[in-house]
Formats: sequence, structure tokens, C-alpha cells
Amino acid sequence: MKKYLLIVTLFLSTGLAAFSQVDEADDRMGKLQEKMQQYIQKRLSMTKDESQKFSPLFLRYISELRRTHREFKIDRPMLQLKIAELRVRFRNEFRQVIDEQRANKVFQHQKEFEDKIRQEILERRQQNRPGGGGKRNRAMI
Repeated sequence: MKKYLLIVTLFLSTGLAAFSQVDEADDRMGKLQEKMQQYIQKRLSMTKDESQKFSPLFLRYISELRRTHREFKIDRPMLQLKIAELRVRFRNEFRQVIDEQRANKVFQHQKEFEDKIRQEILERRQQNRPGGGGKRNRAMI
């Protein structure tokens, strides 16, 4: 009986730990999405009213984009097609809030932000390598 209780306790504690890690990952993604949204709003010089109307649309776009990536991650050509369709649909929705020129630039600024994040992650990984990973000190060579 004690063995069963021990097994159940271990199983439940492992499950709770896994759920907390998922929550942390979702929290980080939420913060990152918020930073991306702020970056785009700043780059497009949105007014407060435009920002308030843009925010829910952009969050819906990001949510659908993530879902599309999950659904079609194996079929690369279909993924690209679905992303293009998604962008066309949301560009039309963004136009209802901001002008056409800025609506077209939303995706450009999204890519800029993602590229900056990727670069920062690479730099952090290099710095965290054993031995410093940073620039070599040529005086020691």
C-alpha cells in the first residue's frame, strides 16, 4: 500500500512540475509577444487610440500564426502558403485601424524584431559557453 501511495505521490509531483514549466514558457512567450507588439507600435508611430485598437488584432494574429506553425510544421510549402493567407487577411484587418502603408509594414517590423531576438539569443549562448565564449584575449595567445 505504501508503494502505491509513493508512486502516486511521485507521479503527481512530476506532473505538477511539468505544468509549472509549461506555465513559465507561456509566461515568457506572453512577455515576448507584448514586447513585439510594443516594438511594432513604436516603429509605426501609433497614436494611443490606434494602439488600443491594434493590440487585440495583433494578439489574435500571433495566436493564429502560432497555431498555423504547429499544424503545418512538417509540410513546409503548405506552411508558407497558410502564413501568406494569414498575413493577407490580417493586413486587411490592420488597415481598418491604421493606414495601408503602415499596415503593410507590420510584418516587416515583426521580422526585424524576431531577427533581433534571435541575434540576442545567439550572443547570450556564445557568452555562456565554457571559457567565456566572448572575444578572445589576443595578448594571451
